[in-house]
Amino acid sequence: MAAEIVNLNKFRKAKERTGKEKRAEENRAKFGRTKAERIEAEDERRRRDALLDGARLASDEPGQDTGGEPA
Repeated sequence: MAAEIVNLNKFRKAKERTGKEKRAEENRAKFGRTKAERIEAEDERRRRDALLDGARLASDEPGQDTGGEPA
């Protein structure tokens, strides 16, 4: 009668790894965004920033006359 020798350390680590993988999968479903969603959000941010920069008033630049009374 021969018994199979089992390394308990490997068994413990495999069980822990499985638990971490399950937890990671749950977190991806709960918090994650797809790559396409991240790219779309970044493109939208860039378009919004460009629109705001294009609408910036020229008087914000240093050395420009503000149209007030002369000093």
